[in-house]
Amino acid sequence: MSMPDAPFTDERFAPSEATLTGDNADVYFLRTRRILEAEGVNPRVSMEVFTRKQAVLAGMNEALNLLARALPPDAEVWALPEGSEIEPREVVLRVTGPYQSFAIYETAYLGILAHETGWATAARACVDAAAPIPVLSFGARHVHPDVSARMEYAAMVGGCSGCATPAGARLTGVQPSGTIPHALILSLGDTVRAVEAFDRHIDPEIKRIALVDTFKDEAEESLRVARALGDRLWGVRLDTPSERGRVTPALVKEVRARLDLEGFQHVKIFVSGGIDPERIRIFKEANAPVDGFGIGSAISGAPPIDFTADIKEINGRPVAKRGRIPGITPNPRLKLIIPAS
Repeated sequence: MSMPDAPFTDERFAPSEATLTGDNADVYFLRTRRILEAEGVNPRVSMEVFTRKQAVLAGMNEALNLLARALPPDAEVWALPEGSEIEPREVVLRVTGPYQSFAIYETAYLGILAHETGWATAARACVDAAAPIPVLSFGARHVHPDVSARMEYAAMVGGCSGCATPAGARLTGVQPSGTIPHALILSLGDTVRAVEAFDRHIDPEIKRIALVDTFKDEAEESLRVARALGDRLWGVRLDTPSERGRVTPALVKEVRARLDLEGFQHVKIFVSGGIDPERIRIFKEANAPVDGFGIGSAISGAPPIDFTADIKEINGRPVAKRGRIPGITPNPRLKLIIPAS
């Protein structure tokens, strides 16, 4: 995955106009800034951000990009790197600067971290369960299109080796991954015809992976497309719906055996459809010869992981609301990000 050296200057992580103007901020932050301006009060504060759960941190590059556009030159930002494994109550971000300069952005950076960390943490659970078998993120269709690229980016931070959409792939510096949908096969009326059409019209550098559960038995369709494409066929994808019992370890083993018997040992088997860590473990415990998993809602449907922001210092004086310890919370893992060293 291609990650920038200075994420806060990378346009891939630039905030929207609504975020920059505070249009999607909690209104009480907008009112707070207005009141402080009217009162002539603009303290230099240190704000710390943490979560109460163990997680895989994601969204930091986007949060830093936002803060870099808002903060004055004398501000400081300390942060943990994208993809860090974080502990409960560990400070992941500390911002020190005039409060009015970043007051309205608390909603945005907390929301960015919450959602992307939730997705990355769910992805890591899938990746760990599947290791060393690769996992691809196929969940863009389960979220709003305006955030699907961020979801796929977070899934890659969590360890996925690929994602489905061009927008998500651009954020991570990879090529989008995808096979052939049922819609193409249904439109052309035959799996082999669809695979051959894909082979004729799509860049040869794109892997030929045939979806083999549309019309006929998966093992039969796998052999049909293997005979048609030969060495050009990279793999087959099993996506049997729940109405037909879903993909099972026994089915994967049968497809593998029948392909091998006809000399198609090079053809890989990719499994998708309702895959989550529990189902991955079922395949692995059965020693099913799966070469890759495609995962949708187990990642895209992950709940956000809440983050909290607290002012811990005002003009050098330790402060805190009830229930918190006043003053800066030590964390030697934090790195000075802004100003850039």
